[in-house]
Amino acid sequence: MRNKILTVDDSKTVRIIVRKAFKPYDCEILEAANGVEGLAVAAKEMPDLILLDVTMPVMDGVEMLTKLKADPQLKGIPVMMLTAEGGRDNVLKIAKIGVRDYIVKPFKEDVLVEKAGRIIELKPLADGPAKARSIFDPANILVVEDKPAIVQQIQEGLKHTPWKIQGVATQGEAIDLCSKTPPDLIIISLSLPEDAAFTLFRIVRTNVKTKYTPVFGLVVKTEVAPQQQAQNVGFTTVITKPIDVSELEGKIAKAMNLDTSQRYFGIEDGALMMRLPENCSPSVIAEVTAYVKPKFAEAVDAGHNRAVIDVHHLKSLHMGIIKLMVHTMQTCRELGLQFALVGNPQIAAECKGFEDTRAWHFHDKIEDARASLIKPGTPAPALAAT
Repeated sequence: MRNKILTVDDSKTVRIIVRKAFKPYDCEILEAANGVEGLAVAAKEMPDLILLDVTMPVMDGVEMLTKLKADPQLKGIPVMMLTAEGGRDNVLKIAKIGVRDYIVKPFKEDVLVEKAGRIIELKPLADGPAKARSIFDPANILVVEDKPAIVQQIQEGLKHTPWKIQGVATQGEAIDLCSKTPPDLIIISLSLPEDAAFTLFRIVRTNVKTKYTPVFGLVVKTEVAPQQQAQNVGFTTVITKPIDVSELEGKIAKAMNLDTSQRYFGIEDGALMMRLPENCSPSVIAEVTAYVKPKFAEAVDAGHNRAVIDVHHLKSLHMGIIKLMVHTMQTCRELGLQFALVGNPQIAAECKGFEDTRAWHFHDKIEDARASLIKPGTPAPALAAT
C-alpha cells in the first residue's frame, strides 16, 4: 500500500518542492494551504506522515498540531514541523505536544527525504511493472574491497557488460560515494577489518536512498562463519572466492531484476530467433527454459508464426540441452509455430546417437533455416524438425 504524505503549508512553492522531493518514491502527496484544510484532509485521508508548517494564516501549525493530538482518530499520525531559522526554538518548545522531527527552511530535498525515511518506509518507484530493465542497460556496481586484485578481477570478468564497476577500499569511501550517487548494487568484502563490512551494511540499510539496494557479501569459500553472519543480517547473497564470474553475473542480473531474455531471444526478419550460447551451463539452461513459453507466446501474440532455434555455437550436447530443445519444440507445436533448427556438424552427428534426437534435421545457416519456413498465408509443409 502506498504511503500518504500530507504537506500543510501556505507557500505553494514549498508544496511543489515537497512533491518534487518525493517523486522518486512510491507515495501519494496530499496538500493543504492552512491548518483548517490540513485537519480536514487528515481526517478524510488518514496520511502516514504530516509535514506541518508553523506559520500559516487561518490556523497556524501549532493550533493544528494541538487539535490533531487531541483527536483520538488522528493523534497517532506522526508530524514533522517545518519552520524558518528564527522559529527553531519555538518548535523545540512545542515538541512536547507530539512532534517526531523538524526541519528548518530553506531545506534540501535529500535532507527532507532522509528525515521522512526515518519515520515512514519510503520505497523507490519501479521503472516498470517489475522494474524490468534489460541486461543491456547500464548500471553502477560498487565493490568495497581492500584487495585491488579482486576488484580488477571483477572488472575484467564483467567488461563485456554495460555495467560500470567502481572499487573502493574503505567503509568511509563507500559511504561518501553512496551519498552522492547511490549504486544499483553493492558488493562488500566480508574480510574488511574490524567488522567494517557489517557496519557498512547497517548504514546502507538505514539510508533511504540505498535501503532496497541489493548487497552481496564477498568472502573466501572456507570462511563459513562470516557467510552465516551475512545471511543472518540480511545480505542479498554471498559470493565466494575464487570468484566464478559467470555465476556472479547471473546473480547480479537476478538481484537487480534485469530482463536477460534478449541474450537468447529476438525477432529478426519476421521470425523469432532463439540462440543458445557456447557455454550452456545448468544456470543458463534454467534461465532460457524459464523464458521459452512466455517469449514464444509473446511472439505469437505479436503476429509471428515462425521460429528458428540456433545451436550452432554449441561444441557438444548433454541431456540438459536436449531436454531444453525438446521443451522448446513442444512449445512451438502447442502454439502452432513453425520452427527450424540451425546447428553444426558436431551437434548433428551427436544427435544421431540419441533415440529422441535422431530425426532432428539441422540447417547449416540461419538464412537457410528461415527460408525453409513458409510465410503467413501459404499452406504449411511438414515441419523442418519433428
